[in-house]
Amino acid sequence: MKHLTFVMAFAAVLSLAFTNPVEKAAAYKVDVKGSTVKWTAYKVTGKHFGKISLKTGSIEMSKTKLSKASFEVDMTTLTVEDITGEYADKLKGHLVSDDFFSVEKHKTAKFVSTKIVPNGKGGFSVTGDLTIKGITKPITFDAAVKNEGGKIVGTSAIKVDRTNYDIKYGSGKFFQGLGDKAIYDEFDLEVSLVASK
Repeated sequence: MKHLTFVMAFAAVLSLAFTNPVEKAAAYKVDVKGSTVKWTAYKVTGKHFGKISLKTGSIEMSKTKLSKASFEVDMTTLTVEDITGEYADKLKGHLVSDDFFSVEKHKTAKFVSTKIVPNGKGGFSVTGDLTIKGITKPITFDAAVKNEGGKIVGTSAIKVDRTNYDIKYGSGKFFQGLGDKAIYDEFDLEVSLVASK
């Protein structure tokens, strides 16, 4: 009787395993030309925005589950798109200087996921390490990911506190009496990754 019970239990486990197979993640390489990273920074009197080109990126995903994501941007490609001409050149020069991103010393910035879980909104809550200016800090954001015709398309809006990365210029957290010259600590990254096997 005990032997029969064991056999029945073993058969049930096998049945469960075959009816609920473990999803295997596949690796996808990010198309750097088809993907975009847009930045927006805010100040008391308005905002500025532009883009940064991707250098590399990868995604690991099964049919329904995102398991890993990473990307690296080329900071030397930073553009300013809300203004043009001399003022755009001056702003870009300031952003790549040591007051902000120290691009000559730190030519890339990168994100590497450490934990990804469903967020209950049809997407994923992504936690990982963001490295800017050689400083690595954990960050969490939501991501929407779809499989479209064999390609993975992932989008996310990431809020970054620049002061975590030793970017303090114009920050009211560190300097008093800035008035309308104050620059807000948080800036936005809108990331859109397109990846294929």
